[in-house]
Amino acid sequence: MIWKQEFTLEGINQICQNTLVDHLDIVFTDYGDNYLEATMPVDHRTVQPARLLHGGSSVALAETIGSVASQLCLPNMETHMAVGVEVNANHLRSAKSGRVTGRATPLRIGRKLHIWEIRITDEKKRLICVSRLTIAVVQRS
Repeated sequence: MIWKQEFTLEGINQICQNTLVDHLDIVFTDYGDNYLEATMPVDHRTVQPARLLHGGSSVALAETIGSVASQLCLPNMETHMAVGVEVNANHLRSAKSGRVTGRATPLRIGRKLHIWEIRITDEKKRLICVSRLTIAVVQRS
């Protein structure tokens, strides 16, 4: 298992209250030995004017899941924190309604650098977006 912190999904969702995560209704829903998942609605908060899922919303979902996953991989959150340094996304299919699910899995978890792949799917399990997130592990000041 990659997790160094004890956590619950309820605890993660509570910490996200009154943030962008809460505003977009991103909800952490599942985890396993090497993945973390969250869902997000395709609604007025997350679509572009053509009423399709906004690419920026997909990136926000991807960065949210990957950033939280990195925090949970840190041996000591009092002395170090995970900060995003680069995120990219390939938008492969549109979504018009329902909820999309993002699953972050690590490509590398090093002492100073974490790299995550986040795959976003629709309710029919069709791949909507593939994202890669690079996280730097830095000392808290």
